[in-house]
Amino acid sequence: MNRNVVERIAAFNQGRNPELLQKKYQAMQRDPFVFFRGTCHLFYEDWPKDSPLNQAPGVWNCGDLHLQNFGSYKGDNRLVYFDINDFDEGILAPCTWDVTRFVTSILVGASTIGVKESEAMAICYEYLDSYSNTLAKGQARTVEKETSQGMVKEHLEALKLRKRKDFLDGRTEIKNGKRRFKVDGRRFRECPKDKQDKIKELIDKWSSKREDKSFFQVLDVAERIAGTGSLGVARYGILVEGTGSPNDNYILDLKQASRSALEPYVTLPQPNWDNEAQRIVRIQQKMQGTPPALLSEIDFAGSHFILRELQPTQDKIDLIEWNGKLSRLAKVLKTMGQITAWDQLRSTGRKGSTITDHLIAFATENPLNWRNAVLDYARHYSEQVKEDFAALCDSSLGK
Repeated sequence: MNRNVVERIAAFNQGRNPELLQKKYQAMQRDPFVFFRGTCHLFYEDWPKDSPLNQAPGVWNCGDLHLQNFGSYKGDNRLVYFDINDFDEGILAPCTWDVTRFVTSILVGASTIGVKESEAMAICYEYLDSYSNTLAKGQARTVEKETSQGMVKEHLEALKLRKRKDFLDGRTEIKNGKRRFKVDGRRFRECPKDKQDKIKELIDKWSSKREDKSFFQVLDVAERIAGTGSLGVARYGILVEGTGSPNDNYILDLKQASRSALEPYVTLPQPNWDNEAQRIVRIQQKMQGTPPALLSEIDFAGSHFILRELQPTQDKIDLIEWNGKLSRLAKVLKTMGQITAWDQLRSTGRKGSTITDHLIAFATENPLNWRNAVLDYARHYSEQVKEDFAALCDSSLGK
C-alpha cells in the first residue's frame, strides 16, 4: 500500500468547504486519536484483502466504530438510550470490521484518556469478551437508565438535570424576545440569506402534512460546525418554534449524506439504495433499538440530506473521568461490547445480513482464532496510525 498518506488524505477530502476543511486538518493534528477519527477512509484503504477476518459473517456495520461513536440520545418514543450514534459510513460487511476498528481505537486513544499500554490491552479483552459472550446468546437488548451500570449509568442519570433552556443558551441568544443562533465560528457560521430562505421553504414543505406543523416554524438557520470526519460537508442548524419561544424552541440538524468510505472495499453485495441518505437512515433504523427523534431523509438543493433533532440529551461519555479506576473503564467497555453485538444481532436476516444462528456459531466456534486476529491487526495498525499522524503534522495541510 502506498503510504503517501498526506496525498491520500487531501484526495479523499477534495470538494469540501475549504475553510471548514482547514478546521478538520487542524483538529486532526491535536493527537493520534482525533487523527484516527478523521481518517476512517485510510483504515479501509489499508485493510488487507487476504485477512482471515474477511471470512466472518456479513452484518450491518456502522462502518466507523470507535470510542467516541457511542453516546446518549432521545428516541422517537422520547426515552433516552445509550447506543452507537453515527452511521454515516454504514454498510454490509464482515462483523469483524467494526470490531477491529473499535479495538484499534482503544489502542490509539489510550494516551488521550490516560491509560497505560497494559491497561489498554486489558480493556480490549473486556470489550472482546463482552462482544463474543453477548453474540453467543443471540438476543438483542438496549441500554437505558434502568439497565445501565457504572459510568454509563452516571451519564444517563446526569441527563435528568439538564434543561432545554441551558442547552439553548449554549447555542443561541435572545434578541428582541426571539432566539437566534450564536454565529461565533465555534458551533455555527453565518448562512447566506438565499440559502436560509431555501431551507425555511424546505422545512415548511416537509412539515406541511404533519399534525404538529407549527412546531417546525423556522426561526433561524446557520451553518453548523460539528464532528471531525464530516467537517467540510454541508451541514446546517435549524432553530424552530418547538413548543414555545423562547425556552422551548428546538434545534434540527440537516447534514449532507456522502458515500460510505468503505464502499470501494467491501465485496458483499449491497442493497440498491435510492441515495446515500436513505442508506444511512435505513441502516440506523435496522441497528438501533429505537431510532432518534425526527430521523428522516430529505432532498435539498439537488443533494440528499439527513434531518434529525439536535438534543440536550445527546452526548458522549467523557472517558477521562475513569478516575484511575480501571474497573470503571472496564464496565464502559463491557457495555460497548454488548451494544456492538446487540446492534448486529438486531439487524440479522435483513437486506443481505447473515442470520442469528450464524453469528452465534461464529462467537462459539474457535473464538480465540478471530479474537487473536483482531488484536494482532489492531496492535499493528495502531502503530501505523501514529506514523501517519506524524506525517500529517509535518505537512502543510491545515497551516
